[in-house]
Amino acid sequence: MRYQLKTSSKFNKVKKRLPSDLRRAVDREVKRISEEPSLGELKTGPLSGVRVHKFGCLGQLYLLAYEVCPDENTIYVYAIGGHENFYRDLDRYLKS
Repeated sequence: MRYQLKTSSKFNKVKKRLPSDLRRAVDREVKRISEEPSLGELKTGPLSGVRVHKFGCLGQLYLLAYEVCPDENTIYVYAIGGHENFYRDLDRYLKS
């Protein structure tokens, strides 16, 4: 079953500024997530319910945060970025 994707404005802004190779890699990973939503690691604590999928591209590790809503058949993609301050920034974004 394929899920409908909804992306946040934060995700769209960051993705727009990425190099084209990385943008294509992000699109590939988002497609993989839409086909297999349990791909990412489920977080606990303040980020409970959010999954984070890690992937490498251009010699760097990137994190992709998303949340699956099975009752709506939707995946909300929140953020993409490197590991440094990723979880802190994601927590602040979700609280706002």
